[in-house]
Amino acid sequence: MPSAWSDRHEVSPETSRLLIERAHEELVAGNAGDQRLGDVRSLVRDSWRRSLDSLVGAEGLPPLDLTAEELEAYRRAHPLAAVIDMVRGLLLPGDASESGVAVAVGDAAGRLLWVEGDRHVRRLTGDMGFVEGANWSEDAVGTAAPGTAIALDRSVQIHGAEHFNRLVQPWSCTAAPVHDPETRRILGVIDVTGGLEAVTPQAQLLVDATARAIEGELLVARLRARAEPVRPARRAPSRRPQPLRATLRVLGRDRALLEVAGDGAETVSELGPRHAELLLMLAVHRQGLSAERLGDLVYGEGGEAASVTLRAEMVRLRRALTTAAPALVPESRPYRLGVELETDAHQVLSLLDRGAHRVALAAYRGDVLPDSVAPGVEEFRDTVRTALREALMVEASVDVLLAFADTSAGAEDVELLRLCLSMLPARSPRRAGLVARIERIESDV
Repeated sequence: MPSAWSDRHEVSPETSRLLIERAHEELVAGNAGDQRLGDVRSLVRDSWRRSLDSLVGAEGLPPLDLTAEELEAYRRAHPLAAVIDMVRGLLLPGDASESGVAVAVGDAAGRLLWVEGDRHVRRLTGDMGFVEGANWSEDAVGTAAPGTAIALDRSVQIHGAEHFNRLVQPWSCTAAPVHDPETRRILGVIDVTGGLEAVTPQAQLLVDATARAIEGELLVARLRARAEPVRPARRAPSRRPQPLRATLRVLGRDRALLEVAGDGAETVSELGPRHAELLLMLAVHRQGLSAERLGDLVYGEGGEAASVTLRAEMVRLRRALTTAAPALVPESRPYRLGVELETDAHQVLSLLDRGAHRVALAAYRGDVLPDSVAPGVEEFRDTVRTALREALMVEASVDVLLAFADTSAGAEDVELLRLCLSMLPARSPRRAGLVARIERIESDV
């Protein structure tokens, strides 16, 4: 039987896999003329070259294009939201959490909107950024079934080593685009990711059939809608201003950055330590805070003197925000923000909730306002650090744990290092270094 990895018939699947890995290494290194590239399927070879042209990194993580709030709003309005139950019924029958595969539904740009299926597979693939809201187009992650299916406008199967991104190469996937049943433009993509079972001929037939069934269901729904009595048209509403999007960046920095975007304009302002603490506390406690409670969180148990200082500082903060971000000027009684303020720390917590451990670790730039001694900041700092550590210790792969061990937050964590040691193969060359680190830390205690 010919190898599923190569057009050549005289090589075994394992030999073909090794040839593809070597061909990939040569191409990434700049040796586009290496003869091993002739052993790679032309579909994959062409996709690799498009990936290089797009300057895709061979070990990068996909960008997270949609926050949790944006994702929820976008999914509700997307045409494929009406058929997500059909996708589940066709591709995840029975107990989806033990199906052995992850099933993703993305939009026409390659952004994943739904990722469901086997819990273990989702946990592992989450480490490479295969999560809801992430961009899996070819321009973002290179050769992978979702993005390549969109680029070619046809169903494709990508076997492990054929992925451009090395982080994705342990996995295989099948994907097919979904078209508008009338205009034929691409609405989105259906993907099945897992082991070799995800790239069988039967898997491709099933994914293709699911895409066609979705298109048929969309057409039937439209025909039914057209058959309903026509209602009087309402006057089109006037264009509303673009919603404000504000982000406070506090990880690994004491002078926070306030980024505000809306109505086509973007501003970035640097805040002093005290203003950063106040704004962070209002972002964490979105329900609002009394003056006394806000004073306790920022100044500690300071009594009347702290209340006077707080009022003066809030006047200065309001004055600064009136220029930089008027919509964020805090209201009073209680102190609260009238619009939502996201923080990069909350984004890390959201990524952990979605199982994107590697992406969360990459987004963790350091502790929250590391030099602040404000009680509320110290509490939130510990919350974020503990949540990251506990999520990684329970669910992350050994590669992600080792990366965490190389950060300041994990460098002296003996329990973490021992967990890494227990997860590494007996002959791993990394074991000796871990043992030495553990012995050094314990000898210093």
